[in-house]
Parts: sequence; structure tokens; C-alpha cells
Amino acid sequence: MNPASAAFLYGRLRDTVFSGHAALARVCSIGILAGVLAVGGAPAPVQAAIDPDTPPDVLVKTVSTEVIELIRNDKDLQAGDARKVRDLIETRILPQFDFSRMTALAMGASWRRATPEQQKDLVEQFRTLLVRTYASGVTAYRDQVIEFKPLRAKPGDTDVIVRSEVKRSGTQPVTIDYGMGKTPDGWKVYDVIIGGVSLVTTYRDTFVQEVRQSGVDGLIRMLSDKNRQLEQQARK
Repeated sequence: MNPASAAFLYGRLRDTVFSGHAALARVCSIGILAGVLAVGGAPAPVQAAIDPDTPPDVLVKTVSTEVIELIRNDKDLQAGDARKVRDLIETRILPQFDFSRMTALAMGASWRRATPEQQKDLVEQFRTLLVRTYASGVTAYRDQVIEFKPLRAKPGDTDVIVRSEVKRSGTQPVTIDYGMGKTPDGWKVYDVIIGGVSLVTTYRDTFVQEVRQSGVDGLIRMLSDKNRQLEQQARK
């Protein structure tokens, strides 16, 4: 996937999410879901916590292999079982992301103008939006093969890019990279980059425009309203 195609994919997803065309958003989300889910893992009944010292590339490679095998072997997940999809997301995907940093990147300069309480609300709403949007593509994510590139990092680096290429028979390979930062709890993903196009910065124009028109509280209301719509659609 080239940058123009990736930009189109992200742009269509963002636009359809905010315009209410959930079906089209689900189609667009499949390509992005490969990136989002690749840092998730199987929600096994008993599983040791991830060692905070696990290198970022090892972390992504290990758990991405687990989630692919889980979906391939679980007919309920392939069929879109809501409980299992929710368990997968809540137990394994969310803990691997730095949603505060993701939201700050998506907000741009507006993030610094938000109060701590507004920042907390924004993080929660943006996280919910991403999860509810991309979860709809989980049933399509089972036939991909992920090839990881050698990590380009120096000892002591606290910000790296883990590079990968997702291949599926009969389709063009898709480059999916992960912006990851070192935190006290280990390495966390703060961005997913498809074909050179950043997920979080794709949302920036929408967020900045809404803040300009309605303020930070207006953006929080917009995200909250969209999340309620997505929840209602999921119940149908």
C-alpha cells in the first residue's frame, strides 16, 4: 500500500466514522485493524504479565503471532462473537497502548489548552472511539502473515519504530509500523502507521476544527455522541 492509498484509507475511515456511515467504516477498518490487533494477544484464562523490559520488537512479534493463531482457531471470534471480541480488546490490546500520548498527538497544540479533567475525558473518549471502530474488523483478520524488519535502535533509546509488512495471498503487501515509547510500565504503542500515514495525525484536522468551532468541551461532546451512536449500532 502506497502513502496515497493509506492516506485515503485513513481519511475515509475518519470521515465515515464522524459522518455516521458505520458500514463503510467497518470496511476501512479491516486494513487498520491489522495494525491495532497486532499488538494484542490471546485472552487466555491465565497469562503472565508482560515483562516491562521486553524489547519493543520482541513484544510486538510475540503477541501478534498469538492473536493471529487465536483468531484462526476460534470460530466464535471469526463469527464476531461480541463477548470474545470485547475480552480480546479489554484484556490484551488496551494495556499495550499509550492512549494519553495518542490523544495528545491527535489534538496537536489544542492538547496543552485542555484542563487535566478535559484531557482525561478526551483520552477516554478517543480510546473508546478507536476500539469500537476497529473492533468491527476482527472477523476478517485471520489470513495475514506478518514479516518484521530488524529493529533500528540504539541502546538507551526511549522512542522507536517497529516496522513490519503484512502479507495476504492475492493482495499487495501493507507496511504497518508502530511508534513505541518506553514508559515505566514497559514499551507502549502511541501510533500505528500504514503506508507511511499516521493514524493519530489523520484525526488531527477533525479535532482541531472542532476545537476551533466549539472548544475542547465541544470536541468531547462530539466524541461522546459518536461513541453512543457506535454503541447503539453494535446492539442492533
